[in-house]
Amino acid sequence: MCRLLVPTILILLAIDSPCQAARNASARANVDQVNVMVGTTADGQTFPATGVPFAMTQWTPQTRAGEVKCVPPYYAADTRIQGFRGTHFLSGSCAQDFGSFTIMPLGNDRRLGSVQASSAFSHASERASPYRYSVDLADSGIHADITGSERSGMMRFHFPARQKSGWISLENNLRLGTGTVRIDPIRQEINGINPVYRIYAGANQPAGFSGYIVLQFNHPFKAAGTWEAAPGDSAQGQIRHPGSLEQTSATSPGALVSFDLPSDDTIEVRIGTSFTSVDEARRNLAAEMPDWDFDAAVARSRAAWGAALDTVQIAGNSPDRRIFYTALYHAVLLPAIFSDRDGTYPQFAGNNATEHAQGFTYYDDYSVWDTFRAVHPLLTILQPARDLDMVKSLIAKGEQGGFLPIFPAWNSYTSEMTGDHAGAIITDAYVKGIRGFDAEAAYRLMRKNATEEPSSQALYRDGRGRRALPSYIKYGYIPLEDHVPYAFHGDEQVSRTLDYAYDDFLLSVLARALGHTKDADLFAGRAQNYHNVIDPAVGFARGRHADGSWVTPFNPSVPVSWITEATPYEYTFFVPQDIPGLIAMLHGPKAFVAKLDGLFDGGPYDQGNEPAHHIAYLYDDAGAPSKTQMRIHTIMVKDYRDATDGLTGNDDAGQMSAWYIMSALGFYAVTPGTPRYSIGTPHFNDLTLNVGDGRQLHIHAQGAESGKFYIHSIRLNGTLINRTYLLHSEIISGGQLVFEMSDHPNTENTGY
Repeated sequence: MCRLLVPTILILLAIDSPCQAARNASARANVDQVNVMVGTTADGQTFPATGVPFAMTQWTPQTRAGEVKCVPPYYAADTRIQGFRGTHFLSGSCAQDFGSFTIMPLGNDRRLGSVQASSAFSHASERASPYRYSVDLADSGIHADITGSERSGMMRFHFPARQKSGWISLENNLRLGTGTVRIDPIRQEINGINPVYRIYAGANQPAGFSGYIVLQFNHPFKAAGTWEAAPGDSAQGQIRHPGSLEQTSATSPGALVSFDLPSDDTIEVRIGTSFTSVDEARRNLAAEMPDWDFDAAVARSRAAWGAALDTVQIAGNSPDRRIFYTALYHAVLLPAIFSDRDGTYPQFAGNNATEHAQGFTYYDDYSVWDTFRAVHPLLTILQPARDLDMVKSLIAKGEQGGFLPIFPAWNSYTSEMTGDHAGAIITDAYVKGIRGFDAEAAYRLMRKNATEEPSSQALYRDGRGRRALPSYIKYGYIPLEDHVPYAFHGDEQVSRTLDYAYDDFLLSVLARALGHTKDADLFAGRAQNYHNVIDPAVGFARGRHADGSWVTPFNPSVPVSWITEATPYEYTFFVPQDIPGLIAMLHGPKAFVAKLDGLFDGGPYDQGNEPAHHIAYLYDDAGAPSKTQMRIHTIMVKDYRDATDGLTGNDDAGQMSAWYIMSALGFYAVTPGTPRYSIGTPHFNDLTLNVGDGRQLHIHAQGAESGKFYIHSIRLNGTLINRTYLLHSEIISGGQLVFEMSDHPNTENTGY
């Protein structure tokens, strides 16, 4: 029975109520199933991104000013809109925006600046989709529409009837240094420069590039002047410079232009962006927004989203289609395009130098520690050509900076999180048949990370190389005495050890594939280092001292400094490279299943952080696939909802969402870097994957939508599957994958 509480209506009305969505689901295109407001309250850290998949710049209403760490541009609980931002915020993260600008239409020029000139709005007036966002600004009576492309945007502002004049402001969301805005009356443009500064490694140092913007208008303007924020408290307002055409300031400079409104009371704005120059922003704009046809721009954006979302077609009218397509929307926002239309992009870790991407698109903002788990495996199935360009981009970064980056964001080294998982993205692509990149160059970079330190302490502090590598090589683990300085987080020694052991496994896989047999054996041996931080006496990952003794006191169910975003209980299960070995170490399948049960049944399992994401699938390897099916189904229905607070944790560049997508399909990449996907439980009765070159995989699971989540048999193209995994080659070859679903577990066949 559909029930809807009044507070929910207030926030969700602009999209559709869940009840209405259920009634209309079968009649709507996939792109119109998306609820862009999911994750905009609670812990999701998302925002209603409008544009196209993987865009350099997404366009969004702004309710929070500035480029502030852990603050996305929009929160659904806020009541005032400050403008419309061209944003580079890492969706779902606790990072910060950079190189961004905010545009605001105004009914008068009495107040300037994001906070002072903000307007009340009602969620009832919002119409939000991936390809268009519109809202009524209550204070001014202006109706705003926005849309976007890869590097450009277009906005349409309808002013109240009979109003003679209108104003539009551009604010530079500068965080550090000095930024610039310029009004060019000859070109009838406004442009701006917002220098990018780093966080984490190299914190507050220049990133070596800036965000650039250019605005063009469909009607002539008059220059009204510039302003800059008053130092200190924002309540002091703005320092105005009437008639000024250029403002360079350390306090969020802005520009203001005025219009004699035309007969239709509408002003349109085309916006180009770039990370290399104003000229490139202008060229990007000319190529992507060639005219003043706003509706055509919306149609192009809608088509781009359709191409991405229509890779999966779900039959029927399950209301969970909205959750699925919203998740797919979030999963294809990042990594972001960083190169201009002509291939120019900022050199990685560079000093205002540029490079040119020959034959590929250059990407950045990889939340690697998160997205290697499901986002990139998903792309190997649905968008392998794009994943190839992302691999090429990682290699380019390594060659330009000297080391393969661990977590490249704002086109810089960051040393963020643990592990060295860029190698997972590369190896996963290679073992799944994606070619066209220099695998030997990739291998050299991966090997260098695993065996060499930077040539100077300054380079290490800047984020190059694995953290605590000497300790890892000396001991086979990172002892607690090594507090891992110059890392995003210090300590986290056990998580780093487990992560590095997996990364070494990936090196062994790629080395063997490329014929480097000696190296393959070396790194396969190092992949067994997980044994050094799992205490067999207690059966859990545990901090260890340099003398070999274990840390005391010890409680596996509470957070500790030597574990990353999880508990020792959860991180014990991060041995994806050797699950049979882990099961044996933990006293066999029966004890292993009992340990998993303890984690889920009242234990510290947390779907909101990535170390947990593969764990429910491990029952498969211990001969209890029905428990995988039960746990996966429970997580899907409990932790994912069609609501603003519908994500149980940070979406982390789409990883939380990609987990749902893969799990709803019925399989998940527990060990990226191998061609295997563990079987879970499909969530829909009938869906189709477009897997390339006209091939389709039809997945049938009759009864799944009515709550039958147990699997009694699986047939692939008529052949019974008597194992708990699928191969990548089987998925992308297409055909018919048929699950026999039941409301009770299969007790006769634990391998189907």
